[in-house]
Parts: sequence; C-alpha cells; structure tokens
Amino acid sequence: MERILLTGASRGIGRAVALRLAKAGRELLLHGRDHPSLEESARLVQQRGGQARVYVADLANAAEVEALAAAAGGEPLAALVHNAGLAVVKPALELTLEEWQRSLAVNVTAPFLLSRRLAPAMPPGGVIVHVLSVAARQGFPGWAAYCTAKFALEGFSQCLREELRPVGVRVVNVYPSATATELWDGVAGSWPRERMLAPEEVAEAVAFALERPGEVLVPEIFIGHVAGTL
Repeated sequence: MERILLTGASRGIGRAVALRLAKAGRELLLHGRDHPSLEESARLVQQRGGQARVYVADLANAAEVEALAAAAGGEPLAALVHNAGLAVVKPALELTLEEWQRSLAVNVTAPFLLSRRLAPAMPPGGVIVHVLSVAARQGFPGWAAYCTAKFALEGFSQCLREELRPVGVRVVNVYPSATATELWDGVAGSWPRERMLAPEEVAEAVAFALERPGEVLVPEIFIGHVAGTL
C-alpha cells in the first residue's frame, strides 16, 4: 500500500490534489483544520477507489505538528506533500508580531518539522513536494508575511533537495500563480477569478511530479494562466 501525507487537504488545492491522487492501492493521509470538510475530502477519495485517513492539527502549533508526524509515520511514506499555507494580507508595517510568527510557523516551520521527522524513513524514489507560489520568487505589496515565508521555504527546499539526493529521495517545488480558491474570499479588493488557475491544474502538476520514475527528478514546476499576472 502506497502511503501519501497531504497537508491542507480539506478544500481548494489540497482537495483537488487528494482527488487527483486517489486510486486503488494508495492510502492518503489527509491533514486539515476543518474536520467536516476534511471528512468530505476523505469520502470523495474513497469514492474514487482510494483509502483515506484524516488528521486534524494546527500547523502553527509545533506540538500538534509533531503529533501529526508521529501518527502518520507508523510506516514509511511514498510521498509527503506540503500544501497547507496561510496568507496574511496587509502592508508590511501594519503586521502584528503574532501574524508574522503564525505565517512563518504554518508556511515554513511545519514543513521543516514534518520533513525532519518523516523524510529519514522514506524509501529511494520517495518524493517531497512543496506547493509554493510565484510569491516564492517575487515580492508583492501587501503580501510581505506570505512572500517572506515562501522565500524561506524555497531556501529550505533547495537545501533539502541536495541533502536527500544521495538516498534517492526527491524534492519538488511547484509554483502556481494565483489560483481560484477560498483564500481570495478573505482578501480585500477585486480579484479577477477568470484570470486565475483552477485548483485542478495545480493538482495535475503535483501528480506529474509524483508519477515520474523513481530515478527522475523534476525539481521545479511553474504553472500560470495564459492571461498573465493579475
């Protein structure tokens, strides 16, 4: 049984990834904070022939992240998909320390803790996927906490990739442009959804990375809308 841990699986890109990866012979370990939505993701995975378990944890809490790793790490993982993220959108000089620290905790520290705990047991051909963002390479006004966290995860993932090469574990970064998820419901302003990616397109990129032969590494996948940036 192939086991994959996916964070942020209750909705949006995470649910789309879960549904794309669902198949017989694969067990998806689905993490999220919204238990009813997470259960719905699991039900949809099972409809497609896959197996699913759900894990509720606040990734801003290191103890809960460690508990998630312990619960999911009973057997080696074939893949670890870091999809969960947090976007605090406001001018840099208006950010509170709590907002800044929570953004870093969810977007950077949680992937570090999970990788530190789970990567050593992954077999050759295993994959760690970071769903990053074009904001990992470019700064945007109002997105300082988010961009800083994504830039930091970019640096961590590049180092981790080189450290895991000798044992045959691959590290892949996926960089979507703006994607039409519920995240935008809480962002002030008018955002043209018709110029955003569908979550299913990001899921296809994640699946492409996971489905390469074990000796093939696709280190970076950039995906955007033909209309360009917002």
